[in-house]
Order: sequence, then C-alpha cells, then structure tokens
Amino acid sequence: MSSTTTHSSTRNSMSKSRQLSIPSLETVAAWLLAVIWIFPLLYAFWAAFHPSEFMVRFDLFAPLTLDNFVNAWAQAPFARYYFNTFALVTGVVLGQFVVCTLAAFAFARFPIPGKNLLFMLVLIQLFVFPEVLIVENYRIASELGLINTITGIGLPYVASAFGIFLLRQTFKTIPRELEDAARIEGCSWLEILWKVYVPLAKPTYLAYGLVSISHHWNNFLWPLVVTNSVESRTLTVGLGVFSAPETGVNWATVSAATLISIAPLLVAFLLFQRQFVQSFLRAGIR
Repeated sequence: MSSTTTHSSTRNSMSKSRQLSIPSLETVAAWLLAVIWIFPLLYAFWAAFHPSEFMVRFDLFAPLTLDNFVNAWAQAPFARYYFNTFALVTGVVLGQFVVCTLAAFAFARFPIPGKNLLFMLVLIQLFVFPEVLIVENYRIASELGLINTITGIGLPYVASAFGIFLLRQTFKTIPRELEDAARIEGCSWLEILWKVYVPLAKPTYLAYGLVSISHHWNNFLWPLVVTNSVESRTLTVGLGVFSAPETGVNWATVSAATLISIAPLLVAFLLFQRQFVQSFLRAGIR
C-alpha cells in the first residue's frame, strides 16, 4: 500500500510539474514574441529622441533632443495629412456603422426570400483581397470624378462584410421579446433598431470601430493609387513620400515623422486597451 501510495504521489507530482512547466514555456514564448514585435518601435523612439550620430550608437548618456520632430514637422505638411486622415477615418467609420447596421438588421430579422444565399454572397467579400479590385475601383472612382479626393479613398470601404457579419451575429442573440415589447409601444422598425438593437450591440460597435479605425489610419496602397497631391494625401502616403530615398532625409528625422504618424493610435491603445480587449471578448462570446 505504501509503495502504491508513493508511486501515485510521484505521478501526481510529476503531472503537476508538467502542468507548471507548460504555462512557463508559453509565457517565455509570449515575451519573446513581444520583444521581437516591439523592438522596431523601441528603435524608432531611440532614433527620434537622439541626434543622428547616435542612431546606431546605443549610449545611455547620449543627449536627448526634439530637433528631429521639429525638422520633420517643418519639412512636410503633417497638419494637412492629419486633417485628411482624420476626415477619412471619421467618414468611413460612420458610413460603415450606418450601412452595416441596416444590412445586418435586415439579415437578422427580416424574412427576406433567399436571405441566407444573399448573406453568403456578402461573406465572399472576405475572401477577396482588396488589391485585386484596385483597377476596377480606380475606374469607377475616375468615372465618378472622385480621383484625388477623400471621398474617393473611403468610398470602397463603406460596405464591410466583416462589419455586417459581426452585427448580424449580435442582433440574432437579442431576445425577440424586447422587439415585441417595442412594437406594442408603437415603435417603427427604425425606432426598434435605434432604441433596442443598437444600444445592446455597443460592445460590438466598439470592437469593430477600433479595428476599422486602426486599419484605415494605416491603409497605404489604395490612398497612394488614388491621390496625387497634398490636399488629399493621408498620413501613411505622406510619410512614404517623406521617407523616400531621393528626398535626402536622415533616418532620425524619418523616425520622428513615423512617431508623429502613429502617435494617436499608440495613445488611444494605451488609454483604451482594457475596453479594447473586453469589447472583443464580449463580441466573441456572442
């Protein structure tokens, strides 16, 4: 009996040690990936806040300076780029909220013939790379006279299959009793949508809004194709032009310009990271 007990306790201790070792390996791997991911950002901070001669000399006593930011702001119209990017992101997100809400509500609640087939056709958009549609989108934008405009940059992204899918799945989880109660009170379909469905889907709106803002703030290829002047150029395109080799800008100034471009997203993520994670958890559970 004692030997059996000893062997069982040994096995239990070994299994516990294995269980403890697995999370430690996962933690080490996670920290390693985090360091690899954040290293370029740390280098950008180092190069931006130090003179150019210290870009590759990691001296802890190197002097700090803000001249790189001053030079970057003076050499390119970043104020105009900020305005264009803010106008683009705001317009696209608001347009997506309206279009995706109406489409998702129709797919979730209206008895439309062939509704599932239509929804599958919408989801096919998720399998199409945006680069494939650049030529056709450019042709349509040219025919509508939207080349070199903020509207031309954002119009192809207003109807989002991902947003429609997320909101449809959320709307389908809302109890019918709430809709019936609102209908008894005399609410129309739009009032039911606005007073019942939209408030209950706030976590999904927050999760999708954060993803959409991040994507369109960093979008580069389509804005590069459809714009050709400062008046409509976004931050990413402006940064690409600013850091071109033929401009002769040093990398310390380029690093400062990069931080200028990504600063709003970094600040927003640091301030709202808890809400960001919680909104995705709630949206995923639904």
